[in-house]
Amino acid sequence: MPRDASELAHRLAREAEAVCRHYLSNGRREGRYWLVGDARNTPGRSMFVRLKELPKGPAGKWTDAATGEHGDLLDIIRESRGLLDFHDVADEARRFLSLPRSDPEPAPPTARLPAQTGSPEAARRLFAMSQPIARTLVETYLRNRGIAALHEDGVLRFHPRCYYRPDESAPTETWPAMIARVTDLDGRMTGAHRTWLDPSGRGKAPIDTPRRAMGDLLGNAVRFGVANDVLAAGEGIETLLSLRCVLPTLPMAAALSANHLAAMLLPRTLHRLYIARDDDAAGDAAVTALTERAEAAGIETIAWSPRLGDFNEDLRTFGIDELRAALRTQLAPQDVIRFMLWATAETG
Repeated sequence: MPRDASELAHRLAREAEAVCRHYLSNGRREGRYWLVGDARNTPGRSMFVRLKELPKGPAGKWTDAATGEHGDLLDIIRESRGLLDFHDVADEARRFLSLPRSDPEPAPPTARLPAQTGSPEAARRLFAMSQPIARTLVETYLRNRGIAALHEDGVLRFHPRCYYRPDESAPTETWPAMIARVTDLDGRMTGAHRTWLDPSGRGKAPIDTPRRAMGDLLGNAVRFGVANDVLAAGEGIETLLSLRCVLPTLPMAAALSANHLAAMLLPRTLHRLYIARDDDAAGDAAVTALTERAEAAGIETIAWSPRLGDFNEDLRTFGIDELRAALRTQLAPQDVIRFMLWATAETG
C-alpha cells in the first residue's frame, strides 16, 4: 500500500485520464491533455492536465493558465472534493485506486463550489487549510523578531506552501507563510493576511510583496483578545504582538495598513482607545483620522509613540524591560494597574 504522497501521486499518474474523467467531469480530453476550468472542476479551458509523460513533464501534472497555480493529481482530488486534511485526500486516492484504506471509510465528502480568488470564502478556506503555529516556521520568525511570548489566541496559523504570484504574467511560486485571521466586530472571519517567510525563519521571503491581504478588510482587523471598554489598535501584526509581550491581557487589533487603521470600526462599548502609531507620515495621518472619529463617538483616545520606527523595532533594539517602562508612562493610571501590574506579577 502506498505510504507517502509521492507514491500515491505516481500511481494516480498512471491512470491520469481516468482520474480526470472522475474528478474533473466538467472537462474534456484534447490531444494529450485534459482541459477544464480549474482544479475544483469548474467548466472552462484554462487548466490543463498532462495525460501522458511528455518532454515538458510527467503525466498527472497540471497548470492553471488563469492563476499560475500548478500541482499533481492529489491536489485535484483535494480541491475537487473540498478536502482539507491530507489523511482524507490519501484515503480518497486509495479508494479510487482500489487500494486498502488507512482507516474505516468515512462518510463521502461534500463537494464544494469554488471560491472566488481573493474573496472572504477563499480566505476562510486558506485559514482552515493552515495549521497551528506551535513549533513551526511562524514561531521561529516571530522569535527572531523579539516576540517570545505568543498570546495569539488561534488568530495566527502556518501554511507551508502558500501560493504567491508576483503579477498576472508571472508564474506562481510557493513559500511558507504566516496566515492571520481578519474578523469584524462580531468575530466573523472576513479575510486573511499572508506574510510569506524565508524558509530559514530569519525574516520575510525575498519577494517583491511579502505581505498581502485578501477578503473584506475595510473596517475589520486582526484581533487579539475581545475588546470591551479598552482597546489598543495599530497597523502591523508584529507591532501589536510586540505590545502584547508587555500587555498580554489588553485587547488589541491590527488594521494591516495606515489607511485601514484610519477606517477601523470601533466597538460601541469602547471607552478608551490606545493607538500605536508608526513613526511616518502615513502613521501620523492615520492617528489623526482615527482620533477624530473616536472622540466624536465619546471615546477617550491616547496615542502611543515608539522611540524608533515602530514598536517592534523598539522591542528588538531596546528590549522588553525598556518597552515596558516606555509604555507605562503612556498608559492611563487605571490601566497600569489593570493590565501591566497584573501581567508583571503573573510573569515574575
